[in-house]
Amino acid sequence: MVKKPAINMIMDRLAINNISKLKQLEDELEFEKASSLYLKLRKQAQEDSYYSDIRKHLKLLISKYEQEHWSDESSITDEQVKESDKAEALVRAENQFNQKRKEQIKRRLKDVGLNQTDLAKILGHRKGYMSELINGLRPFSKEDIVIINRLLKIRFENLVPPFIKKDKADHINKTLESIPKSNLRLTLRDLTPQTP
Repeated sequence: MVKKPAINMIMDRLAINNISKLKQLEDELEFEKASSLYLKLRKQAQEDSYYSDIRKHLKLLISKYEQEHWSDESSITDEQVKESDKAEALVRAENQFNQKRKEQIKRRLKDVGLNQTDLAKILGHRKGYMSELINGLRPFSKEDIVIINRLLKIRFENLVPPFIKKDKADHINKTLESIPKSNLRLTLRDLTPQTP
């Protein structure tokens, strides 16, 4: 059995509670996710120094990555630009999904006479944690998703992000390549489901 590092996957490394532990961003996907998160945290940082500190750390990580990978125009390769475009598409799709999910949850809460604070109490979360979940800064637990589905009658496909993490997709593709006669591969479209 292969043991994974504690902070291995993109989602886990850039979970709000792990950011301060990061020394550097590893690839274009982390860079795009960090840049997106930096923008998302602007409002929270004005209200809470916890987010302000995270945002400052993100800015350092982003600047360091840009300096190391994008500062010398003559060394930027077509492959690097292609990876950047793929990462940007993945992050954009994820942000769109999170925004639609947030809107659906808020609309259904309003329809049933509840608010986000009420949902936090129902799920057993503090108000700030609930805000992080709703805004896509933390992933919902499986149990939270099931409760929201049953309580607010929101379909699972509108609650569960349909994304495959990059390291898992890489593993799947590598494994498929090693299987004789297999012509299956995950494509960019498989990684970034089209939002309706």
